[in-house]
Amino acid sequence: MSADIAPHGTTIVAIATAEGVVMAGDRRATMGNLIASRDIEKVHPADAYSLIGIAGTAGIGIELMRLFQVELEHYEKIEGAMLSLDGKANRLAAMVRGNLGAAMQGLAVVPLFAGFDLAPSDPSKAGRIFSFDVAGGLYEETGFDAIGSGSLFAKSALKKKYRAGVSTQDAIRLAVEALYDAADDDTATGGPDLSRKIYPVVMTATADSTHRLTDAEITAVAEDVVAGRMENPGG
Repeated sequence: MSADIAPHGTTIVAIATAEGVVMAGDRRATMGNLIASRDIEKVHPADAYSLIGIAGTAGIGIELMRLFQVELEHYEKIEGAMLSLDGKANRLAAMVRGNLGAAMQGLAVVPLFAGFDLAPSDPSKAGRIFSFDVAGGLYEETGFDAIGSGSLFAKSALKKKYRAGVSTQDAIRLAVEALYDAADDDTATGGPDLSRKIYPVVMTATADSTHRLTDAEITAVAEDVVAGRMENPGG
């Protein structure tokens, strides 16, 4: 089966901040050389303190994400307590491993998981990021990470500008900048679309729970990034 017959989601970035984590995703889904969707949403809350972003086969990724949300909610209702952040990451890894057969046929999906740890071993590192491979391998990342077709360019952008302890507001700007750089070099990643007013989905997870930036908030950041690139296209 050719993977080109199914829409694919592209680039997601996550950044650890002084207050927790920021996760952002572009809005494009591709199907071979075609744009399948200009406004897909690939970043969602997993629960009250964690976020999940998906790259790869969009249909499978969205189903996996929704099932993960339901499992976390079910666990909390049955046990009367949340899974630990490590427990959530391990459960997601098992779900990715369960899709290995489809992944071997070209229908791979890889999530990016990040959240605020309610019981961190190091209080200064309450924001944590986890990446996965198609076989369900689980890896904790330091500082930032990106997945998807534009991830090489996004991570290169973040590598130059990221600093430990960055504020949430500064990390939001860094995430949008990184997605802009990814879109600049990767055809499958969509940049800010000023004419259609389609901008990245940006979410935060902190001690105050998860939060999605409002349309007004992300519009202000995205338009500021684009204005800056008008003067300095290379960033």
